[in-house]
Amino acid sequence: MAYYGFEWRPYVSVRQRRAQAQTKMNALRKKGVDIQPVEIEGRKIAKTFWGEAWCDHLESFSDYANRLPRGRSYVRNGSVCHLEINQGEILAKVAGSELYNIRIQIKTLPATKWKAIKTRCSGQVGSLLELLQGKLSGHVMQVVTDRNEGMFPLPGEISLKCDCPDWAVMCKHVAAVLYGVGARLDQKPELLFKLRGVDHEELIAADAEAAVSAATSRGKSKRLNGGELSDVFGIDLDTSEAPAVTKRPRKKASKKVTTDASSTRAAKKAPKPKAKAAAVKKSTKNKAAAKK
Repeated sequence: MAYYGFEWRPYVSVRQRRAQAQTKMNALRKKGVDIQPVEIEGRKIAKTFWGEAWCDHLESFSDYANRLPRGRSYVRNGSVCHLEINQGEILAKVAGSELYNIRIQIKTLPATKWKAIKTRCSGQVGSLLELLQGKLSGHVMQVVTDRNEGMFPLPGEISLKCDCPDWAVMCKHVAAVLYGVGARLDQKPELLFKLRGVDHEELIAADAEAAVSAATSRGKSKRLNGGELSDVFGIDLDTSEAPAVTKRPRKKASKKVTTDASSTRAAKKAPKPKAKAAAVKKSTKNKAAAKK
């Protein structure tokens, strides 16, 4: 069957497409390729803060909102056979009439924008676990999901490519992959930071620095106590006081007997016991000789 000179390909059911794609995926696995399929449970594609925020952000742009729905059924029925997120790019394989290869390039986050995000979030992130679980304050959520100044890319920062015959820049295969990213962020939200080329742990470091600065500015000691360290780094520390050490009283130094200079000279002049006895004996002999 042909339409305006183009030949329509025969219809292939979803079940057939997935079976064909599975065969090709198994062949790639045997070659050592790490295949990472997107699996959706139920009708909802994204269920967590990061996944939903990603999808909502893409749908907020009119150019994408009109084309993204084409990929929803594809990602729901498991047609995204492989999705890999690296710094600055997303690589995927989607099962259609054939197995198509998709490459989505996304510019890394500019250093100035990343610095501004860290500054605006400092002192309010809490812990790494809270960050990845999306348990953030309303202010932080507003900062990271801001349409123009947040973590998510703008349309001008995204380049789309699929090797299918569809002329549209965003075909249903690309749309399925973009929704698949939202589902993947449900499982590994740190991949968003990897995609934009930044380290999510820097947000925690900036938060800790802000806490230290706030503590010292309030006139506290520069050395944080155990309770403050627990609050800053999200760890439990033993803050019980060490037992007091009782000091033993020092012994009084014994008084030294001091002698004056005259006593010292008299002691030096006094004859020794042996010399004194010899002098007495000699004097006795002299007296006896005089009597004779």
